[in-house]
Amino acid sequence: MILDRYLVKQFIPIFIIASLMFVMIIILLDLFTNLWRYLNNQVPIKEILTVSYYYIPKSFSYALPVSLLFAAAYTLGDLYGRNELTSIFSSGIPFFRFTLPLVIIGVAASFFAFNFDDKVVIPTLKTKNDMARRLLHQSATESNSDIVIKAKGGALIYSVDYYDYKQFILNGLSIVEQNEDGSFESLVRTPKATWNGEYWELTDAVVYKWNEDFLRASALENTTAYSESPDTFRRNAAKPEELSAKEVGFLVNDLKNAGLPFISAQSDYYHRYSFSAVSFIVMILSISMGGRFRKNILLMTLLSSLAAAVVFYVMEMLTMMMARLGYIPPFMGAWFPVLTFLILGALLLRSAKT
Repeated sequence: MILDRYLVKQFIPIFIIASLMFVMIIILLDLFTNLWRYLNNQVPIKEILTVSYYYIPKSFSYALPVSLLFAAAYTLGDLYGRNELTSIFSSGIPFFRFTLPLVIIGVAASFFAFNFDDKVVIPTLKTKNDMARRLLHQSATESNSDIVIKAKGGALIYSVDYYDYKQFILNGLSIVEQNEDGSFESLVRTPKATWNGEYWELTDAVVYKWNEDFLRASALENTTAYSESPDTFRRNAAKPEELSAKEVGFLVNDLKNAGLPFISAQSDYYHRYSFSAVSFIVMILSISMGGRFRKNILLMTLLSSLAAAVVFYVMEMLTMMMARLGYIPPFMGAWFPVLTFLILGALLLRSAKT
């Protein structure tokens, strides 16, 4: 339809300019926040720019909803200001039908945001963080210490003093085997276990089993039964924001099986999905507020867009904080702001001029 193409052509240039502007602002905020640290450590300008380069995908992920909000609101506001929508409404075209291309763009942007975050943002953000820590001489490792992991439905319980993720070595490993009724069956102890690609090879392993009224120790020869993935031991030391959605889901299960606190990781898992829906939400909001200003369209549209974005992000920050602390369920903490603004957008859309 001609009007659909016309609306999209009006929208795209504004969206590109808004994205560049917001991405630049976010990168500069991150840069100036850490600039004094870079100067204190005498980091070369080339290295600083490289860190900022790897932060571009994450900055675009943050800027995408705000850019969509501003671009859609300004596009519709500009059409109102030039009285072009008056002609469209006079022809009998409903307001929602005219703005349907923007809604479709919002839905597509939500799917794009999730996959973009999972496949591009996560790896580049991890590279950026690792590089920044190296330049600032901050120690960080995915190795882990004092690990307790349950496997095979609780039949095996791993206790590890220290895990070296680079060499795939478990140091100070103890494995408790239980029967189906939860009773003790055996204890395996080894100073070191090395991953060979299929299972853990235990060095000088000793197994303890009950023999009548006392434990009998013997050398353990077959270790093929101990095939827990190395990622299970590494995930507990990794940050959820540096893991893909699938890996965060595995992390939540690992923490649950180990009997460790998992509420914070589960909140981040739900947030990974809820945040991708923000692009659709802001489109609904921008459509409903785009034609509400007759004067100072650019200024008023920008202020209203930023105000709506600030309110949303503040609400999201509060609900996520409450979810991580256990005051509200993780699902509610991630999705409550999205559902609230979806309802608000629907109400504003009903009262929009047509």
